[in-house]
Amino acid sequence: MNIGEKVLSILRREIGEDEYRHYIRNLIYDPELSRSDRACFHAPNIFTARWIRTNYAETLAHLFELESGIKPKIDIRVGGARRPTSPAQIPQGVDSAKNSKNAHLNPSFTFDSFIVGSSNQFAYTTARSVAEKPGKQYNPLFIYGGVGLGKTHLLQAIGNYRLGFGDRIIYTTLEQFMNKFISQVKTGTMDRFREHFRQCDLLLIDDIQFLSRKEQTQEEFFHTFNELHNAGKQIVMTSDRQPKKIAGLVDRLRSRFEWGLMADIQPPELETKIAIIQKKCELDGIRLDKEIIHYIATHMGDNIREIEGTIIKLNAMSAMLNQPITLEFAKNAIKDQIKEKQENITIDDIVRIVSRELNVKPSDIKSKKRTRNVVNARRIVIYLARNLTPNSMPQIALYFGMKDHTAISHAMKKINEIVDSDENFKVLLEELSNKIGSESKETE
Repeated sequence: MNIGEKVLSILRREIGEDEYRHYIRNLIYDPELSRSDRACFHAPNIFTARWIRTNYAETLAHLFELESGIKPKIDIRVGGARRPTSPAQIPQGVDSAKNSKNAHLNPSFTFDSFIVGSSNQFAYTTARSVAEKPGKQYNPLFIYGGVGLGKTHLLQAIGNYRLGFGDRIIYTTLEQFMNKFISQVKTGTMDRFREHFRQCDLLLIDDIQFLSRKEQTQEEFFHTFNELHNAGKQIVMTSDRQPKKIAGLVDRLRSRFEWGLMADIQPPELETKIAIIQKKCELDGIRLDKEIIHYIATHMGDNIREIEGTIIKLNAMSAMLNQPITLEFAKNAIKDQIKEKQENITIDDIVRIVSRELNVKPSDIKSKKRTRNVVNARRIVIYLARNLTPNSMPQIALYFGMKDHTAISHAMKKINEIVDSDENFKVLLEELSNKIGSESKETE
């Protein structure tokens, strides 16, 4: 083990397995280009290189200094050295760029750029397993979850991973599959259609739920599925719901969708949303303060595409108006989006979730009880109701059976004082806000 590999091994123990796997695992030390005053590493892509330079370069330099007595400059390069792939070797002469274009894949959708949290860990792990050994297990892989949670990202990450192996990859939405089918039925060229979809190594189908009640398309897809599966070719599908919940899906297709493995993606927890925003900012060169990132993560719901769009919008508005992105600037820029989300949240939603998370009865929160834990829960509900719903202080006072809004004002003042002095309490409020946003959306 050379000094670079030793340093990476020490770093792995220091930062923990999850963080190491997400960011450092694909970093390769290059002893030939390294010197005593410079440690050279190779990262798989520009995003990973930037992320490591920003977040780990100083730590790596310090670990080298502890090992050798000299603190080197950390040089992170893109590409270059590669670990040997065993047992299978990547075929030589593969034109990955051409394959990517033909497969209609977005090259930015990779496993490295996917933020993993408890809400998507299982889907990520199974997708990676399929990418490493397609057609061997989990065939088909059926990934399901709500809009904007990362299903398409994982689907295309599998395809992008396989490009270097020379696989013939087809990525398509169900709508595109159906339109192509209808078009070639009309022109009498179904042989061409079947040859196209049945001679690939990896078929990636997005939004399979739109097969619902499309009888002719279901019939054709059934035979395509069988041809590929019998030939040991990998099939991966995404949907906004489980197969059993897709209305108008014939039983024989539903049973085949359930043959392999079903992996769901849940709405991201607050920590994951924060990490996603940080990664998007890093990728696009956008600087947002921690307070702004937390505000977006807490108030913008779970749709990752929508969150990323908000970040781009803030950056564009800042450039056009020649103003820095402050918290007030951000609040004003996205106030209409926040208002729309607030209209879907009720005080009852807040009471239900706060009572569950703090182990306090809902009836106690709405009562006149003055025990410490009940008063604390009631104040939190008032604070969240004021910030997450369009209700005014008099309306909140009416909900709690109070004479006027002065008690609400007092509770808000007290909570704000605690937020300013207690970081852990602030984090608790953010986590509760995130859960309320997620669960109220699920009950719409």
